[in-house]
Amino acid sequence: MASVLKRDPSFENIPSIKAKTLRINLNPDIYGTFAEIGAGQETARHFFRSGGASGTIAKAMSAYDKDFSDAIYGVETDGRYVTQPRLKRMLAHEMNLMEERISRDQHPERLFFSYANTVATIDFSKRYKGHGWVGIRFQLEPGQKEFDEIILHIRFKQNEARLQQETLGTVGVNLIYGAFYKYDKPRKLLRYLYDHIDKDTIEIDMVNFSGPNFKDVDNRLMSLQLIRNDMTDAVMFGPDGNNLLPAAELYKKNILALRGSFRPVTKVNTDMFHKSYDIFIRDASVDQEKTIIIFEITLSNLKASGEIDEQDFMDRAELLCSLGQTVMISKFQEYYKLVEYFNNYTKAKIGLTMGVNNLVDIFDEKYYRQLSGGILEAFGKLFFKDLQVYLYPMKNAETGQIMTSNNVKVHPRMKELYKFFKYNGKVMDIIDYDPEIMHIFSRDVLKKIMNHEEGWEEMLPEGIAEMIKSKKLFTRKQLPEHVAKTEKEKAAK
Repeated sequence: MASVLKRDPSFENIPSIKAKTLRINLNPDIYGTFAEIGAGQETARHFFRSGGASGTIAKAMSAYDKDFSDAIYGVETDGRYVTQPRLKRMLAHEMNLMEERISRDQHPERLFFSYANTVATIDFSKRYKGHGWVGIRFQLEPGQKEFDEIILHIRFKQNEARLQQETLGTVGVNLIYGAFYKYDKPRKLLRYLYDHIDKDTIEIDMVNFSGPNFKDVDNRLMSLQLIRNDMTDAVMFGPDGNNLLPAAELYKKNILALRGSFRPVTKVNTDMFHKSYDIFIRDASVDQEKTIIIFEITLSNLKASGEIDEQDFMDRAELLCSLGQTVMISKFQEYYKLVEYFNNYTKAKIGLTMGVNNLVDIFDEKYYRQLSGGILEAFGKLFFKDLQVYLYPMKNAETGQIMTSNNVKVHPRMKELYKFFKYNGKVMDIIDYDPEIMHIFSRDVLKKIMNHEEGWEEMLPEGIAEMIKSKKLFTRKQLPEHVAKTEKEKAAK
């Protein structure tokens, strides 16, 4: 193992940006290239200024002109340069040049890296604050054939291009330093990206780790860390478990979102999805090719038992991914905040699939007391766009009555408001539901699984019960009620 991997306890406290760059520069083995499109040469500048850069920097370049950039990295057919594919081509191209031009015979211990970013800073009108892709491809062993890679997406929140450039340079240094000295602690590496940066200056809304040294890293868990560390408000991952950029996935799309605990996903969940989707795509304004389905879980739902149980989260994710679903984890407890988030990226149709109990909660004033305009302000944000609620019925356990939008009971003060949205077509009943599964609730299934009871298998979609059994999902014993209460109180403090 090369000297880069040796531990130096004096650097375990937060080192300055100069200390980080100097440590890398003075390491005789680390050697690489910097390629930056937009936002200046801020990352490379830190390495040049700290001293000893000749031992680290093989090349630093700005492929700023589009014609020059296209000549080096290829033509962008869609005209977009601030994209993940562009970044990955930059990393691959520069690493290939390193391997071609630096002799292994003369430098057997060299650890190659290529760092790149493609960024657009704030525009002149200051309406669009800018974003970018940042990444590093690197070796931790001399001659390592399969490279490790860390890619992240950032959003700027500052109002000056110069400040954004400086922030980008700091993020770049933190990323390169973390890649070589914190690669074995990916959770900490994520937190260290904010060293010497205020969290209100930049948002990191996607990160993916890949390569031999990250083979045990689950990117869904890394995605969860972004939420837990207040780096972003929402994250997404696809059926393959890799993190997705919400802005790219939602951009100009029709969105159908289903919120739930999915603990575990049941036949009711899949029936809600399929029946609402059938209604959604029949809408004349909806292009099926430009539609995305999202199974959304709120952070508060993951914290239902106090602290987030990561294994429990992974169990849910495993099942949803196996069904081919795209999953979103968000901090939006209220539906209007979720819709407001979607509206940042699309003006197309938005559908929310929910049960009767969720609709009743939406019309509860207590959730909107923090708003100066109260429930009216929230509903203005929720319903003013092309949005529709698809309501799945609920069977009253006591009376056996089927509850729909026609007989749902909201607070007396909310009746007229409810009628307004109901009769303006904002709420649509799912009428072709399966009456044979209305007794199924995730919490009951989970209880049966944990207590090793029988009869829960037929409550789940095909293949899900087998997966739960084979992978022993949701099999940890529940804490006794008094212990769970104590743990929850501790977490609250």
